[in-house]
Amino acid sequence: MERVTGIGGIFFRASAPEALASWYETHLGVGRPPDTYDERSWETEAGPTVFAPLPSGSEHFRTPGQQWAINFRVRDLDAMVAQLRSAGIQADVHEQDYPNGRFAELSDPEGTPIQLWEPAGADAVRASD
Repeated sequence: MERVTGIGGIFFRASAPEALASWYETHLGVGRPPDTYDERSWETEAGPTVFAPLPSGSEHFRTPGQQWAINFRVRDLDAMVAQLRSAGIQADVHEQDYPNGRFAELSDPEGTPIQLWEPAGADAVRASD
């Protein structure tokens, strides 16, 4: 069976797309879409990805009207959270460590939930990956 090899893009509506793209690039290092087809798109490192449709009443989205959320893998959760906080962005680290790693929660300027994940256990990103 043929299967997909990864996420090729994430597309969503924004009230201020240019400002939001700048925020993601500045604070999380997510590159903007290229201006031409001659430029390469932002690349992610190989690693685990969770694709999970959740029930419509899931608390994962924080508010009932929120339709999507994103989780970004990070190497060093503490360093990323410190970087965000120094830029005046509230990021809350979960008090509990989970078998699959550590997590922090924040929101982008338009209120979209973002989760940061430092993988551990079976999902730990190995040096050879």
